[in-house]
Amino acid sequence: MLRRVAKLTLFYAILFFIPVVIWVNVSGTTIFKPSTTWDEYDTPEEAGFDEDKLNEARVYFNSLNSTAGIAIYKGKVLFAWGDIASNTNAHSVRKSILSGMYGSFVEDETIKLDQKIGELGVVDFPPLSSVENQARVKHLLTSRSGVYLRAGEESFAMRRKRPDRETHEPGSHFYYNNWDFNVLGTIFNNETGVDLFEHFEETIAEPLEMEDFSLRNTEYSVEAGRSIHPSYLFKMSARDMARYGQLFLQGGEWEGEQIIPKDWVEESTSVQVPVPGNSIYDYGYMWWVATEEPYKSLGMYSAVGRYGQSIDIIPEKDLVFVHRVDSDRLTFRFLRRGVTQSQRLYLLRMILDAKIEEERDVLDNR
Repeated sequence: MLRRVAKLTLFYAILFFIPVVIWVNVSGTTIFKPSTTWDEYDTPEEAGFDEDKLNEARVYFNSLNSTAGIAIYKGKVLFAWGDIASNTNAHSVRKSILSGMYGSFVEDETIKLDQKIGELGVVDFPPLSSVENQARVKHLLTSRSGVYLRAGEESFAMRRKRPDRETHEPGSHFYYNNWDFNVLGTIFNNETGVDLFEHFEETIAEPLEMEDFSLRNTEYSVEAGRSIHPSYLFKMSARDMARYGQLFLQGGEWEGEQIIPKDWVEESTSVQVPVPGNSIYDYGYMWWVATEEPYKSLGMYSAVGRYGQSIDIIPEKDLVFVHRVDSDRLTFRFLRRGVTQSQRLYLLRMILDAKIEEERDVLDNR
């Protein structure tokens, strides 16, 4: 009996000190909200947003297969929906993460954008041809290498659309190519002499005080039957992705420290190549750059991953929006239902439309 009392006493003592906040969501369900070091608005109105309209957006969010959403407005949390603290598969958002890591090494010329992959000793099986060896680092960053070999983490659609080998000269044709992206991971490790996951932890996750990131949630996935180049996989929480998005929104600067060179932030998130058949985005250096209104005028660029993962950065509104779908959960594995790009962008439009126009802006436009 005494042992049971002691255990219960310890349990309640621990529970008392765990930093957890109880909150009520739009549907009235009580859930637990993890503590955070992010500054938060007390109400949407404090940030200049209409609470009723944000509630409508939340209802739409709940109708989708979304599992987390978080918006940062002027550096503070506007809202946090769903499970924002779980580390889930980032899918192709990983590519925009690596893009940022290239910045300092391009700036100091450790990695040269014009260098040919043949000169860098890039190989695969089957061997690269003399034409394929002419592809340059900048061609890989813009998914235009012209190397059409099998690659890890390729979807069925990517395999089906992959051109035949040597049908396009390096730099002449955009094809969303996991071979390019995975080889960029190999080049990064080989040329810098550091491990990309450890480098991310030391130079980005730690300075940004990411709350959930761990090297345990990173992995080099080798599919030997496809390619010798592994896919570099991240699992990351929505709120940590929001910090990465905020870093880019701030031009690569965080609390007075230039984490990513400002010039690289601007260059990598600017259109480098048009994307045929895509009316919404063109492509930068592993970032999607909006070309459709109203997002183009807002300067929006996005990290986008399979099933509905995204970091949408909107400079003209000083806003970062992160959307997540947990593709590891059991129900997803059976149903395989994500959130489409049109659904995500409709949700984002609802959030943007919830911003209350300030009286001064209205008077200025009269």
